[in-house]
Amino acid sequence: MKIRLSTDSSSDLPLSILQRYNIHVEPITVVCGEQSLRDGVDITSASLFEYVESGKGTCHTAAINVDQYQRMFQKLLADADAVLHISISSGLSSCYQNACIAASEFENVYVVDSLNLSSGIGHLVMDAAEMIEKELPFEQIVETINETAKKVESSFVLNTLKYMQRGGRCSSMEALGANLLQFRPCIEVLDGNMTVCKKYRGKYEHVMEKYVTDRLKDRTDIDYSRIFITSSDCSEELIELVRQTIVKYAPFETILVSWASSTISCHCGPNTLGILFKRK
Repeated sequence: MKIRLSTDSSSDLPLSILQRYNIHVEPITVVCGEQSLRDGVDITSASLFEYVESGKGTCHTAAINVDQYQRMFQKLLADADAVLHISISSGLSSCYQNACIAASEFENVYVVDSLNLSSGIGHLVMDAAEMIEKELPFEQIVETINETAKKVESSFVLNTLKYMQRGGRCSSMEALGANLLQFRPCIEVLDGNMTVCKKYRGKYEHVMEKYVTDRLKDRTDIDYSRIFITSSDCSEELIELVRQTIVKYAPFETILVSWASSTISCHCGPNTLGILFKRK
């Protein structure tokens, strides 16, 4: 059975991996002013930040609609026996619901709720790609990915709450207070939704060292096969600091670096960084 694998642009996978496994990425729409732009096609994180910081306006995202999914599934099925689509969490977007409605019009199209975002989705997509390459049965792949979705641990530290506040995910007072007190909130994805799990304070480099240490030190439940460092416009020096801190506390076989899409950056803002891995 030939299986095509797809996901949406919030999965933040590096282009090399997408090409290696022939993974289709459907772009989420980013709305800037009166323009509706395709994530990763018409707009990047850098151009989004430039637009917002210039004072031209704010940006928000719009879910992939049913018609767009139907056209995608039809195209993928043209040269495949089945399609496996792994979506951004149903708790964060209506993409999953829309994909399920579209999939109901086809045979052998299955949609997985990742319960996650960014490279948390990416972990599931990579796992699925590896199983497809091994030619495992479609039903087994779907079952495994649904189980693994509950074991992905995703978190990230924000350098600013401005973008969250503009997107309606926190109040103006919370954003102002965090700025005045130099709080760096750590956001974690739990049960498919985002929640503040901790608040750090101080210089960002020191915050990142403490954050990585808190997430990895003295853990016995981590799957050390792979970890992502995903960031939005962070410096190479900061990413290297995080990589060195990971190596200090956890023997991951593979450390992958990826960049946040404009979908993710629209909400988290610049200089956000997270580490994303799986539990056993």
